[in-house]
Amino acid sequence: MQNAFPMKNIVMAIAAFSIASTANAAGLDRSGQDITAFLQDGLYAEASYTYLDADVTGNDASGNNIDDIAESYDFFRYGVKADINDIFSVGVLYDEPFGAAADYQGDSNFVDKNPASPRNGEGTNVEVRTESLTGILGAKLGANKNFQIYGGPVAQRVQADVKLRGTAYEAANGYTTHISTDQDYGWLAGIAYSKPEIALQAALTYRSEIEHTSNAAEIYPLATVVGGSIPPVAGGPFAFPTNRSGDIEITTPKSVNFDFQTGINPTTLATAKVRWVPWSDFAIVPSLYNEVSTANPAYRPDGLPLVSYDKDQWLVELGLAKRLTPALAVTGNIGWDSGAGDPVTSLGPIDGYYSVGLGAKYNVTENWAVSAGGKYLWFGDAEGQIPSKTIVGEFEDNDGYALGLKLSYQAKQ
Repeated sequence: MQNAFPMKNIVMAIAAFSIASTANAAGLDRSGQDITAFLQDGLYAEASYTYLDADVTGNDASGNNIDDIAESYDFFRYGVKADINDIFSVGVLYDEPFGAAADYQGDSNFVDKNPASPRNGEGTNVEVRTESLTGILGAKLGANKNFQIYGGPVAQRVQADVKLRGTAYEAANGYTTHISTDQDYGWLAGIAYSKPEIALQAALTYRSEIEHTSNAAEIYPLATVVGGSIPPVAGGPFAFPTNRSGDIEITTPKSVNFDFQTGINPTTLATAKVRWVPWSDFAIVPSLYNEVSTANPAYRPDGLPLVSYDKDQWLVELGLAKRLTPALAVTGNIGWDSGAGDPVTSLGPIDGYYSVGLGAKYNVTENWAVSAGGKYLWFGDAEGQIPSKTIVGEFEDNDGYALGLKLSYQAKQ
């Protein structure tokens, strides 16, 4: 039977979709942990760059304007995949899956304005960065090799810095922590189905959580004041130090991705992506910060985390790709991110987003292609809260954009 939609005629319209797929999503999500590079035919390699610029402003609880707190950031992704034979394939993927970048400046309750403070003029700041390297081995099954199972190890590094400044954080004003870089390991597993005659491909991928144990160097200038308000017995459980260096456990979340595409006609492809991340299970709990919070009986016995989320994230993206000429294809997509709850931490006060994106891919040669794309994001309004659940800010009518560039090489069998 002759193929209705030969894959070689429309596959070149696929890759531009993943250029700027999940920038500034719920929780700390950034790259979307895309594995579609591994699902390409033959020998395939790609390198992509994403840049995000967001505008997140609002008002603090006193009515002061909060200037744009969202720092622009960028990240890279790389991937290579090769077939060992007609059954087995191997691949290596690099991405920066999770992160945060926020910086408060100006005249608000998130800036230390005490002229007697050594931190006078300093604003609240957070930066979280991660890197992941994933190895994948896949095996095709069935008489026509339509099914593929795949899996492999994941090496991940994480590092973070947090500074809390201003009266919004009450006794935690001046708190600082540096979480040193730690590398640990997890895994992924998935199953894919393809039907080349109609350019159909579906893949379901599970990534495990990864448990990190790192060093957290904490400074809590008002800790002894908090302890003294009990007041504590000398050497008692609430005689807090102002500095501590000790272990912290951070578990980056597991996730499930579903990627789907199918040909509509010989030059048009429909795509869909669904992603789930259980951010409600995630927390950053530095020991000194947590222990000081137990000075308030309302937070005993567990104390408060520095960062946590109330809900899980759902992300949905739908798109179309159209081949205009043998060398040029264009794409368009719309997206929705549920956010991770509202109110949400003041260190990332966004309640999900809606998005629209456009992209294009041009085949420079038979094997080499360049793709470029952009995405506009409407962020959901959010109330910013501190760990005690006190609302300290309102953030409304915010937006941002993401730009991406990808270079890819493919030698099909």
